[in-house]
Amino acid sequence: MIVGVPREIKVHEYRVGLTPNSTRELTAHGHKVIVETGAGNGIGCPDGDYIAAGAEIAANAHDVYGRAEMIVKVKEPQPDERKMLREGQIIFAYLHLAPDPQQTSDLVACGAICIAYETVSDGHGGLPLLAPMSQVAGRLSIQAGAHCLERENGGKGILLGGVPGVPPGKVVVLGGGIVGENAILMALGMGASVTVLDRKIDVLSRLARQFGPALKTAYSSRAAVEQHVLDADLVVGAVLVVGAEAPKLVSADVVRRMRPGTVLVDVSIDQGGCFETSRPTTHADPTYMLDGVVHYCVSNMPGAVPITSTNALNNVTLPYALTLADHGYKKALVDDRSFREGLNICKGRITHQAVARDLRHEYVDPEKALDA
Repeated sequence: MIVGVPREIKVHEYRVGLTPNSTRELTAHGHKVIVETGAGNGIGCPDGDYIAAGAEIAANAHDVYGRAEMIVKVKEPQPDERKMLREGQIIFAYLHLAPDPQQTSDLVACGAICIAYETVSDGHGGLPLLAPMSQVAGRLSIQAGAHCLERENGGKGILLGGVPGVPPGKVVVLGGGIVGENAILMALGMGASVTVLDRKIDVLSRLARQFGPALKTAYSSRAAVEQHVLDADLVVGAVLVVGAEAPKLVSADVVRRMRPGTVLVDVSIDQGGCFETSRPTTHADPTYMLDGVVHYCVSNMPGAVPITSTNALNNVTLPYALTLADHGYKKALVDDRSFREGLNICKGRITHQAVARDLRHEYVDPEKALDA
């Protein structure tokens, strides 16, 4: 198979779909890898590293998209990239379709096979291709939040860990999944006072055992969310419903009642955000003020640490990319139900229930779509 790796063009996105090591694995399996020139510069891997791994360097994205049977990238294809996709071509990347009707319409229209990292499952409720970026984003959320709490950045002027004689900052984490767990780890490590809210008692029990009495837990009712976020210095939105738009847990009215300088970090923004006042931002312009509250809603947070993120991502995506290249998408997806859950669009048909429901499109069972 011919595998294409374009340079990421989303604002301040420095990750890349394949590392040179991953490229070498694919070429060792007999596949051809075409990498757009400069695609690896953001992780310190110049074109020469890819050539040494057996890749061919393409002068531009048109060459990559025009020749490749499968595109492996990180972020969802941007409008100019979507114009280059063609019928029957595989795209393997993060897509986050539910809050993005325009991207969904474009991908339906082009007839490509669209497999989303974020909905591939492990058969046990886990999301193996989302997990490493959730770990990175969860940890970054506290770094970013702590920075935003500095007075010159619009925050209250609070040091999260406090100092002897001065209490630490209050961190509230909404959601106890992988993002939430890693946010808690970092916040407690900095000495903050941390409370996590979740609707699953087993999740709260697991986190209580893991972190001990330093972590406060609360069941995520509407009243509890309102009570805790109004008392917080930093709120991390870490809610995920697989494939679907994130629920709005914090209303605009509650945001208006927050104390000036409170910081909201919405890690759920890729799926539409869990604060009603959230809108996507970029690393170039990461925050905005609304009702005196600092909003940090960068939609590709792990892109800030591309070396760590790219290597962590490739550790989990490479086996799937190899399976697609070795066996073709039909056999790879038919033979593995968990992998098949990553199929969001197949030749003009939406094959993920949550995406179809949220965007009010017709849903087609992925097995039927693959047989068509």
